[in-house]
Amino acid sequence: MSTDAPDVTTVMDAPDGAGSGPRPFELVERLYRQQVLARTLDRKAVKLNRQGRLGTYAPLAGHEAIQVGAAAALSADDWCLPTYRDHAMYLTRGFGVEDVLEHLNGRGNYVDRADGDVRTFPPAIPVATQVPHAAGIGMAADYLGADAAALVSFGDGATSEGDFHEGMNFAGVFEAPVVFLCQNNQYAISVPVERQTASATIAQKAQAYGFDGVRVDGTDVLAVYDVVSEALADAKAGEGPTLIEAVTYRRGAHTTTDDPGRYREDEEGEQWEDPVEVTREYLTEHHGWDDDDEERVRGWADELIATAVEAVEDTPDPDPEAMFSYVYARDHRRLSRQRGAIVDDPDLVR
Repeated sequence: MSTDAPDVTTVMDAPDGAGSGPRPFELVERLYRQQVLARTLDRKAVKLNRQGRLGTYAPLAGHEAIQVGAAAALSADDWCLPTYRDHAMYLTRGFGVEDVLEHLNGRGNYVDRADGDVRTFPPAIPVATQVPHAAGIGMAADYLGADAAALVSFGDGATSEGDFHEGMNFAGVFEAPVVFLCQNNQYAISVPVERQTASATIAQKAQAYGFDGVRVDGTDVLAVYDVVSEALADAKAGEGPTLIEAVTYRRGAHTTTDDPGRYREDEEGEQWEDPVEVTREYLTEHHGWDDDDEERVRGWADELIATAVEAVEDTPDPDPEAMFSYVYARDHRRLSRQRGAIVDDPDLVR
């Protein structure tokens, strides 16, 4: 059985991202600031979890370039369907650190803080269920003639779920404007990618559904930005969906309840570049970025996160009745009985 994929474009290790020549300072700095903010939040969230101040948390270290680059490529009219690790996507889409922390603390679901942005969905916790949702949204945008596409994010483990294949098939058949973004971080919890698929790449799976697959260096934020931008433009031009496999390495645990030392060696991660450092080196080489610039950005991120943590921890616990919001479009008698039980006996939620 051949695993060759001649039609799959590979832009990994492309110089200066997927294009040529230095990129504008304003673009690279903006992307770098978001990466630094995401990495700083990530480290703080792990500490908060260890201190008992935050529940189970899914670290994103190693995914910053993918999430920031992809989200930055979206327009305000595009739809974004993140997964549970995509905290940097929310930051890049305009949500604040406070919004992310409120969600992680069980005090918000992004919907309440969207300020009119209903095109960025709350994170999908079940694996791959957001993939067919994105296909449906893309089909709807196409039927309505909207100048919009849907981008859906998921991990390499999601490609073993039926939802992934169903969403890909529908999008391919109906040529829906959808960008499928696989963050291949080498592990689905403890299962390595070679145990997920016998294919040479995840990107080549797109061929079975009649559209293009692209493999990109997931540690290069400019390459991700370019590839996602091109895929979105193609989708809106009626050229159908694209599957992007962004290849990186999960630098931390799957979640704070996981011990990666049980299934991989520490030395394994040393073979992979740090996406935040890759962007910093680019700024240094092409734009004269120095220690003062770095101190300024790091200080900005530290202050923003410290302020947000304090604000969130000073926020009262949510009203238990809030858990019944956004469950059904119309009230449901079973939901009404459950809500009534909570109101009559608040001890049920203590």
